[in-house]
Parts: sequence; structure tokens; C-alpha cells
Amino acid sequence: MNRFAALFNAIDQSTKTTVKVAALADYFRDAPDQDRMWTIALFSGRRPKRAVTTTKLREWAAEQAGIPLWLFEESYPIVGDLAETIALVLPPVESTSDRSLSDWITQLRSLSDVEDADRKTAVLEAWTQLGGTERFVFNKLITGGFRMGVSQKLMTRALAKATGKPEAELAHRLMGNWHPDDTTWESLIEAEDASADASRPYPFYLAYALEDGPDALGAREDWRAEWKWDGIRGQLILRDGQHFVWSRGEELMTDRFPELARAVDFLQPGTVLDGELLVWHPQTDSPASFNALQRRIGRKTVPKKLLVEAPVVLHAYDLLEWQGADLRDTPFAERRALLEQACADLPPEAPVRLSPQLDFDDWDDLGEIRAVARDENAEGLMLKRADSPYLVGRKKGDWWKWKLDPLTIDAVMIYAQAGHGRRANLFTDFTFAVWNGNDLLPFTKAYSGLTDAEFREITKWVRKNTLQRFGPVRQVTPHHVFEIAFEGIQASPRHKSGVALRFPRMSRWRQDKPLQEANTLEDLNDMLRIYG
Repeated sequence: MNRFAALFNAIDQSTKTTVKVAALADYFRDAPDQDRMWTIALFSGRRPKRAVTTTKLREWAAEQAGIPLWLFEESYPIVGDLAETIALVLPPVESTSDRSLSDWITQLRSLSDVEDADRKTAVLEAWTQLGGTERFVFNKLITGGFRMGVSQKLMTRALAKATGKPEAELAHRLMGNWHPDDTTWESLIEAEDASADASRPYPFYLAYALEDGPDALGAREDWRAEWKWDGIRGQLILRDGQHFVWSRGEELMTDRFPELARAVDFLQPGTVLDGELLVWHPQTDSPASFNALQRRIGRKTVPKKLLVEAPVVLHAYDLLEWQGADLRDTPFAERRALLEQACADLPPEAPVRLSPQLDFDDWDDLGEIRAVARDENAEGLMLKRADSPYLVGRKKGDWWKWKLDPLTIDAVMIYAQAGHGRRANLFTDFTFAVWNGNDLLPFTKAYSGLTDAEFREITKWVRKNTLQRFGPVRQVTPHHVFEIAFEGIQASPRHKSGVALRFPRMSRWRQDKPLQEANTLEDLNDMLRIYG
């Protein structure tokens, strides 16, 4: 744990990428194999499951610190991080432990199977053995909220520096359903054949947002255009007579979309498709909105009724593997031709559709096509250079997403709550309302979109204009109007307003707009009828 804590300090004390990469590379060269594996796991989202509730941790920490629970609860939102709050309130210790990171993780995982009293004893003993950064890291591990300002891309770069292997190869090795319990450093990182796992996906290639239109991209002939579908990005893998479905977030979702099992009947083994998971209406042969797909998200088992009402297909737009060969270095135009060949004879009952490419004469023509994207249940357009390889991660230059402008509505802030972390002393989380007759009806929350200076300004105002307090939430005088941007709207019986927004955020603070000119519930319902 001492070595890992030193790594944490080195990363936490610098904002320079080169310093973080160097610290990680040094760690990966020298740490024990099992500690290296758990470090990779932590930075790639494979965290141990939380064994103790945060409620219990707060109670135990207050008791151990000899302070009333209410004082701990008042301190927590000010610090903004539970692990740090616990580390700060506990009495200091002189002793240190030389146990490794993997040893501590093993102990934490074992707490899931013991009685609550034994959990408490184990945690209190750890707090008496660990001090400083080691204690803070232990708290991070036990709360399950482990973040260190290190992306998987940065970690992969450090691994490449430590091992001498190419970043792209390492990114591919780290994909898939591996875990430190069943994988070794040698088999994951060092072994020559890292593709033996039939389920392993390829790292996704991500596009940059095109802000000012495509005129600066050059000749129209160098580019291909297609709809940017409003679904779940995924890869469908067909190998060894099996099929696997992975999300862009590296989540194995095979069981959640059982319809895709039939793909093995229509496509040959050694095929990997990149595409969009969409609910498909067979009657109209068209995709449904994202609202329909939401009924399937999060379900690990899908009832037959829902399979009939919301059948899912993969809208394929790229071919990453064909006949067992990795095609990622092949130009996009050639991959697309092979994809069309693979999908040429698919019958209507196949769970795969070929995503169409769009014909356009010039950029103005494409702009007119983009304007009707919502009619196709799409978010906008994707532009891909015809000669582009399939790269790893977000790269600027070859792939662009030209999304529609978001929907917007003007709303009144009625509640405010403090943020977390570096914004723990600022009010950043707001509840917004629209007019319903003479009353303000809450309909959404938002916490992003303003600058730090704007958050500081609104925080001063909130403190002077609080009407009531409900725990950490403050009801404020209705006064300020904000423009709320969002990507979609749907009916929601769980909300008083009857609607729910997709990806709401504050796009403008309308200090020029009086309270009475905010939008109404009728305006929201009109948008629901058009876009819902």
C-alpha cells in the first residue's frame, strides 16, 4: 500500500500529463505483479464491490474520532469527499503497515461475507494501522468511488512506456471480461498471443464534435456521411460459434440483448461489427427513439413481452474483423465495402441492419440533410474520411460528429445544493421550474454549463436569498432564469411535470430575462408532442 500511496501522491500533486505518465511507468516497472494487476483494474473501472455502506462508515468514523455524528455530517459536504473526510477526522497514528495493495483489497472483499460487527472491527483495525495517504487510499477503496485523475488512455500510455509495447496493442489487451482473480500480468500484458479470448472487443474509435460546420474539412469527395444514431454504441463479436455484445463503456451486455444471438445464423465466424443498438420497429422498418431503448437499459433479464414490444437490432456501420482478420488498418471505404458484402443477403429476421450512407452533392446539401435528422430519430450526422483507419480512442481529424443543436427551454431556479470535490464550497446543483398557471412547477435538475466565475456569483446570491433549508438543499427566492439545453424529452409519470429531459445542462444564465417570461408546462408538452 505504501508504494501505491506514493503513486497517488505523485499523480495528485501534478497536473502535467508527462509527470503522471512517468510516475505510473515507474510503478508498473517495479510493483509486484498482483499489485500491478489491481492498479490496472482500478484505473479501468474494475473496482472491488463496496463491502460496507457509506452510512455505516460515517457512523464508525464519527465514533472513532470521538465526535457527534451531526458534526461529521456537517463536515462532509464542506470537504466534498467521504474518503477524505474520514481520513481527516480520525486521530493520527504513528504506526505504518507494509501490507501490499492486493492484500488490503483481498481483505476488503472478504468483508462481504461476514457479520456487521466483524466488518466494523476489520475497518477500525485498518484505520489504526494506516495513516496519511495510505488511510485515504484505503477509504477510497472501501467506498468504491476510486478516482485519481488518471484516464485509461493515460494509463495505457504509461504501460507502453514501462513495457515497450505499442499503445494500440495494449489498449486492445485491456479490453474484455478479464479480472485480477483470473488473469495474470504475464497473460494480460506480456504474452505474445493476447487475442486468445474469443470475447475480447476492440478499443472504440471516438469522434470529435464538429462545431463550425464541415466547410473546413476539404473536398466533399474525401468524406462519407451517415446518420448519428441515438442509441447505444456497441460491438457485436462472432467468434468460435459464440456471440458477445460490448458497450462503448466496456460493459459486456450479451445477456441483455438476447435477440442478437441469432446473428451467428446469418454472419460467419470471425466477424466483429461496430454499430448502434437500437429498438427497431419491424412494421415501419425504422428505428424508435431513445426513449424506447431506455426500457431495455439496465435489465439483465428481459421478459418476453418487452422483447416483442421493444426488439433490438445492431445498426452496423463499421467492420473491424472479417474472416478472423483485423481490419482496423484498412481504409474506411474498403471496410465499408466489405461490410456491405457481409450484410448483402441478410433477411428481415436477422438482428443486424446495415446503416445507410447518405448521398450529398456538397456541404450545403449535407446541411439540409442534417436539418431533418430528428425525423429519422438521429442526433445528427457522422462524417468519416474515406481513407481513415480505425484508431483507438478520441483522435481529431478523420471522424467528426455533426450533431443537431440541442433543444432549449427557459426555466426558473428554485432550489440549490452544494457541489462536491473542488466545488464543495459552491452551489452548483440546481432544480428548475416552469410556469403552470400562476405556480412554478419543478421539472428538471442541472449542474453543468456555467463557468466557475458564474458559479461563485450565483453562490453569493443563494446565501443571501435562501427561503428554507431541507438538509443540504436550499429553497431560494424565484428570480433567476436559465436557458436549459437538452438532447431529448419523454413522458415520465415519476415526475410532477410529467416529462423528463435527456442530458439537461445550463447553456446560458438569462440575466436579461424577467421571471415572468420563463417557459410554461404547456411549452414543455408541445415539445413532448413533437420530439417525444
